[in-house]
Amino acid sequence: MKKSLFLYLSILAVLFAVFTYSFLGSEVKFEQERYKKTTTKLRDSINLLTTKLADANYFSLEKNENAQNYFDSGSSEKVIQYEKLIPAVTEKLLDLNANPKGNPFTGQDQIGANKFIINKVKVLNHRWIIADFSDGDIWGEVLLKYFVNDDESFSFEVNQSLLYQKQN
Repeated sequence: MKKSLFLYLSILAVLFAVFTYSFLGSEVKFEQERYKKTTTKLRDSINLLTTKLADANYFSLEKNENAQNYFDSGSSEKVIQYEKLIPAVTEKLLDLNANPKGNPFTGQDQIGANKFIINKVKVLNHRWIIADFSDGDIWGEVLLKYFVNDDESFSFEVNQSLLYQKQN
């Protein structure tokens, strides 16, 4: 009776080990396939977002070599680095928000009690800037020309400005 009990227990242990090995092997294979599908999906998403970001930055000084080369005049004393130019132009334009009548380069006069100030600035190339402005109720956009003067100061010129209809 003891021999048959040990025989049954041994057979049961072997069957348990085989089924456990089979289950864990298929579980590992399933997890590997799931990992592969997930990483493929994530890579595709990253590639799609990278492409969209490149498309969105197509009109920007950071990506436009022709506009960057405009500031490299060939003479070593008159080279302007666009990496430093973009924050300087943006800061100068945003500093004009402190004007009591609003930023003069929104292209709009004060309509209500609030003044128009520039919120966001994007330097498109060596000559153009697009900016978003608002007074808290009314929003608009402006296309500006900018110039780097000989003393490395900036001057701006409003080319076109528009206001969006007020949302109720």
